Amino acid sequence: MESIGSRDRFPQLFAGLALLSASAIASSFLWAGAIGNMKRVDDALVITGSAKRPIKSDYIVWRVTLTSQQPTTQAAYQQLTGWIDRVQAYLKAANVPASEISLGSLSTVSVPEVTDGRETGKTLSYRLTQQLEIRSNQVDRYAKLSQEINSLINEGIGITSEPPEYLYNKLSELRIEMVAEATKDAKARAESIAQSTGNRVGRVRSADTGVFQITPRYSTAVSGEGRYDTSSIDKDITAVVSVKFGID
Repeated sequence: MESIGSRDRFPQLFAGLALLSASAIASSFLWAGAIGNMKRVDDALVITGSAKRPIKSDYIVWRVTLTSQQPTTQAAYQQLTGWIDRVQAYLKAANVPASEISLGSLSTVSVPEVTDGRETGKTLSYRLTQQLEIRSNQVDRYAKLSQEINSLINEGIGITSEPPEYLYNKLSELRIEMVAEATKDAKARAESIAQSTGNRVGRVRSADTGVFQITPRYSTAVSGEGRYDTSSIDKDITAVVSVKFGID
């Protein structure tokens, strides 16, 4: 009797196995392609770019404080008002417009009598304080005047010229320009890195603007929350941007 082969006896079984094998091979190719596509999608480069510019303050806020202490509030007030008139006359002679000067509220503090380290319950004197504030765009001239006005101390006036605040009024416009510059810097850095590995920088996927650092000229001080120096006329402003680029 002629033997019958297994293929002939179980034709459906072998057909099923062949189909299963073909499906497995096809699936492996599809899976490999998916992995390749996933890798290309996830390939990215995160680069930090920065931009730095020198700026000069264009606005000054300068405060002058007058303090009188006398046995009575009437005496302190009379002395203080006389001093205010003298300071205003001094500023007028220095060509400071009245429109740039404002008077703060008058504050009064009683000074207690102290004996052997303890208050006796009596009032020793009264201290009255008045502040004048000058705001102007004449930065250099008023910066100098803020130092010269202390000469009024020689007249017996209780005056304190506080360190001026130096501000920059065009920050909103400058920030936009500097973010653009920092982004260009980030792209240039990314292209340099990509070229060294034989790749090409693709589109920007995301960008994160960091805090701005406004520091005295040539200062290296920074803060995680950003800095805004008001103590110096000449400053540096630095913008930082973190950009995620696709890599082709």
